[in-house]
Amino acid sequence: MSTPTTVSFTVNDEPATGAGVTVGALVDERAESRKGVAVAVDGDVVPRSEWDERVVADGEAVDILTAVQGG
Repeated sequence: MSTPTTVSFTVNDEPATGAGVTVGALVDERAESRKGVAVAVDGDVVPRSEWDERVVADGEAVDILTAVQGG
């Protein structure tokens, strides 16, 4: 088995790097919980059911969005 290659990407417009990083791992690292969270990669929504399998590739832009209530 080969070692994943380190890639560069952005998360909410901030530079990041990693090897074999999944969308789910990024959410777990950056959000308090998975509830009320949506994720898009390069503008395409990633279904929650795919978060733990979807590996971030070099140059991709990940947006982690949290629902907020207010008035």
